Amino acid sequence: MSLRPMTVLMPFYTPFYAPLAAGAALGHFREEGLDVKWQPAARFGKSAVEALLDGSIEITLSGLMRSFDVADRQGRFLPHFAEVCSRSGFFLLGRKPMPDFRWSDLAGKTVIGFAEAPTPWQCMLTVLRRHGVDPAAVRIERSRPVPEALAAFRGGHGDFFEQTQPIVEQLLAGGEAHLVASMGEATGPVPFTSYMTTPEFLRREPETVLRFTRAVYRTQGWLAAQDSRVIAETIAPDFRDIDRAVLERAVARFKKQDTWARDPVLRRPGYDYLQEILQTGGFIKKTHRYEDLVDTAIAEQAMKEMEDAP
Repeated sequence: MSLRPMTVLMPFYTPFYAPLAAGAALGHFREEGLDVKWQPAARFGKSAVEALLDGSIEITLSGLMRSFDVADRQGRFLPHFAEVCSRSGFFLLGRKPMPDFRWSDLAGKTVIGFAEAPTPWQCMLTVLRRHGVDPAAVRIERSRPVPEALAAFRGGHGDFFEQTQPIVEQLLAGGEAHLVASMGEATGPVPFTSYMTTPEFLRREPETVLRFTRAVYRTQGWLAAQDSRVIAETIAPDFRDIDRAVLERAVARFKKQDTWARDPVLRRPGYDYLQEILQTGGFIKKTHRYEDLVDTAIAEQAMKEMEDAP
């Protein structure tokens, strides 16, 4: 059987997106007749939204925030059809151990934030407000790309650093930072990352999207059943520049907080929560219908077919 080629973009190069790397490494996409090749968006030369809209790609990993943004500013819909990450994969690091950390400890302090995407920042604002902290009392800097942000923190700038893996484990292992809080735990369940496409591709190739989603669901079951060591071994060839022990600890931390979705259905409560986060934070102005930005029919069909299979 000839395989249907497909390029899928990963927003950033991080084991946070292990479900995509694992699905490809395990051959789950190939079992569905798909030759899926993934690469970080930065290497592709354009953003995921740009690539979708100009037809360079057909499916990408993305934050649902991107679809809210496009709908809010352009009136176009880019539907998400399979949830991947059900919590934030970001962590708050400090310069000293803070076993009795309270969110009010951030008042008057500088947090070096993640500049490449707004969702971590928006979630931080929500958590601060929830704990009675005025976000205006915290200096959150989002002007530096990751390499510069890391260099700034290592150089003594800032009091706290919000970042994802593997940088978190690398800083912890080197004694350069201390874990203060998991943003995934602090924010709670939220559809942080999912697979996004265009309405045109959903209409044109629903069978392709269904096969893709079956592979996603198969990988989700595998991730839930495996320990961190096995997962790290499986994705290690795609993350050769990350020390194996660091990679395994990163995976373990993600597993511990149930970062990765157990099934592909992106449900309404999570959608509503994320929309509230983005509206309250001022990132979007309008309210967008769940049905316009989320398609659950394919995920539900994929789950039913696989659960009914002998």
